[in-house]
Amino acid sequence: MSSSFSVFRVGISFAMMCIFHVSAVDFLPELSPQKFFSTLQPGKAILAYFCQADSSSTSVFLEELNEAVEPLQDYGISVAKVNCVTEETSRYCGKEEDLMKVYLFRGSVLLREFPTDTLFDVNAIVAHVLFALLFNEVKYITTLGDLQNIEDARKGKTNIVFSYVRAIGTPEHRAVMEAAFVYGTTYQFVLTTEISILESIGTEDIEYAHLYFFHCKPVLDLSQQCKRTLMEQSLTTLNVHQFIKTMEAPLLTEVAEDPQQVSTVHLQLGLPLVFIVGQQATYEADRITAEWVAWRLLGKAGVLLLLRDSLEVDIPQDANVIFKRAEEGVPVEFLVLNDVELIVSHVESDIYGTQTEEDEVSDMDGPNMDIQDDEVAETVYRDRKRQLPLELTVELTEETFNATVTSSDSIVLFYADWQAVSMALLQSYIDVAIKLKGTSSMLLTRVNCADWSHVCTKQNVTEFPVVKMYKGGENPVSYAGMLGTEDLLKFIQLNRISCPVNITSVKEAEEYLSGELFKDLISYSTLSVLGLFHPTMTTAKEEFIEAGSYLKGCFITGIYSGEDVSILSNKYAVTLPALLLAKHKEGKIESIPLANTHGQDIVQIVRNASLETFPEITVENLPTYLRLKKPLLILFSDGSIDPQHKKTILMLIKEKHLDLLTPCWLNLNNTPVGRGVLQAYFHVLPPLPLLVVVNLHSGGQVFAFPSDQAVTEQNLLLWLKKLEAGQESHITILPAQEWKPPLPAYDFLSMIDAAASHTRKVSECVKETDVQEDYKEQPEDQSAARKEPTGILRMKHWNRSNGFEEAKKPFRHDNKELCPKVS
Repeated sequence: MSSSFSVFRVGISFAMMCIFHVSAVDFLPELSPQKFFSTLQPGKAILAYFCQADSSSTSVFLEELNEAVEPLQDYGISVAKVNCVTEETSRYCGKEEDLMKVYLFRGSVLLREFPTDTLFDVNAIVAHVLFALLFNEVKYITTLGDLQNIEDARKGKTNIVFSYVRAIGTPEHRAVMEAAFVYGTTYQFVLTTEISILESIGTEDIEYAHLYFFHCKPVLDLSQQCKRTLMEQSLTTLNVHQFIKTMEAPLLTEVAEDPQQVSTVHLQLGLPLVFIVGQQATYEADRITAEWVAWRLLGKAGVLLLLRDSLEVDIPQDANVIFKRAEEGVPVEFLVLNDVELIVSHVESDIYGTQTEEDEVSDMDGPNMDIQDDEVAETVYRDRKRQLPLELTVELTEETFNATVTSSDSIVLFYADWQAVSMALLQSYIDVAIKLKGTSSMLLTRVNCADWSHVCTKQNVTEFPVVKMYKGGENPVSYAGMLGTEDLLKFIQLNRISCPVNITSVKEAEEYLSGELFKDLISYSTLSVLGLFHPTMTTAKEEFIEAGSYLKGCFITGIYSGEDVSILSNKYAVTLPALLLAKHKEGKIESIPLANTHGQDIVQIVRNASLETFPEITVENLPTYLRLKKPLLILFSDGSIDPQHKKTILMLIKEKHLDLLTPCWLNLNNTPVGRGVLQAYFHVLPPLPLLVVVNLHSGGQVFAFPSDQAVTEQNLLLWLKKLEAGQESHITILPAQEWKPPLPAYDFLSMIDAAASHTRKVSECVKETDVQEDYKEQPEDQSAARKEPTGILRMKHWNRSNGFEEAKKPFRHDNKELCPKVS
């Protein structure tokens, strides 16, 4: 680290020169300018603020400075103020604008100027001072490339503490700087306020501050990504200190003593211990399992491996996990947990148990809402206390809807605030609004169909949630993608342009194919599609335009039909009509003739062409590749894929040896659910990387490539031939039973109808005629009242086995159905 950090070892003086105004700052040293400059010492930092003694505008600032005195002194930084005098001619006592700045010196050298409005509270003062003095210890970055360069430079040398804060001077920024003060010589600290960098790491709650520990020191291969551990607690100085201490502790410790007597740094920090109980005969497998658990619980608990046959203490024969809480005197728990996820869940529930009990005290007598009848409802319920910044979108009503969508290009989310799938999409919608804030001309709006059913009915919204785009007076375009943020953002961005775009010249067509014409949209479309037609090919052009309407929001499409179109057809060696597919990642352009090709066939050609040759499988793209109905050849990897393995599989793909399979790979760091998949296949987590073939569509057999063989073209090809000949044994067969929700679904609309039917039978029920008479007595002008829903609404219901199902029963709100009780 730089020598600038050493100044803290000999002491730092921090002097703030400002006007004495209130008694709250009496103990701040007051200096005259002459006295101040005479006290400057080499190597000591001083921050000066000059202003006239008769000023009375800095009382609030001085109060915050007073609060900062003690924490700054903890870091060897003293605080003082200097009063200007009339005869003083120093530049710091001169112009009025100079009196609104704070000057940081080291010795007699000016290091930094701060406007006083940036030091708005004690956190900002401490954060800014430490940030300025630790400029070599804390690297501030603005791009993902900066982060990658630092990560590559630290591999094999130093671990990284990476943090994102919403703004400089916040409490979270202060916590990071205080941690850097203590650990800056041990770790490389990296700081950013750019939300795009945090998004690239894969964090969901991007509006909050985050801190990651990058395990770069053990990484020797520059192509391998550093493991990353997220600090899940709030970003405070104490939490950061505890988190870094756990990162310094050994990942896994082997012990041979009574668990009740074992003590580690985790217990001292208030974290529990998890003992994985193994035996000498299965040592290797037990250690692998323990390491998996240790990585999953890193920062949450200490993990130890305890061999049963090396200990005289009696452990129940069926127990394979021992859990020890941090509280003294609490006996250890002997548990039977046969899954890593169960171990992790047990620890997390213990850590957050107290908070959960307080949060749900009002629900003690009710059902267990943490388990819902589907995963969407369960996730929304558990995330129910998350405050969404709804102000980033415009709420529309019956009075404002038409005026809004006709006067501006608008995206409208139609949802119901009582329905789980709607609320899940609303979260994604708000995340999109955060990403587009200040950058998009598209207005993001929302309509709550539970309140404004007439609006939804008039817009032909018969199910929800639904997202529609209203643009330029054209018919609205409905979104049909997944509920995630990225897919919704892609739909919005790609709808900024026509589909297809009318290309006007050969030169423009070349710019289109190279990606230059719409370079800001290339990241949202895996390929650019260009249709080539002679001006007389009217029918073929109509088919292509129809296909473009289906592909709208999914791909960039263009059409060129100039007289000189033959220049392009000759260059790309294709007869007209034709399709050019520019694959920007691969840097190549494919040509496909379109003679007698219908619009739907063109759509299928484009969708098939967009699939990657050897994709990384994620939760989002898995359904796309399952539709191919081929067995999956999956390479499971704990991080980036081995370049040699990738080269081997790509070569077999090129030679057409894998045409009957869907080759892909799965990164367990990016898709943690892969661990559960492997456990379902092998019962324990096997060593990685690992190749398997999964035949999901016929038989459910799972085959594993021999772990003692190298993944080479020859070995892999021989193994696949044995599979085809039926000479390999499967490791498991996946069950064929339907994937059902953990709880049976209930039809609450039928329950409402049943309750209403029962109420009608009650003798005390008000007669329908009486109700009608009462209704007639109401004023005729009811335009100000909210109109009740009269249309038939269907809700989308997420079910694991069949996706969205629709419940088509009508809502009943008339007086005949809802008969009140009479006392």
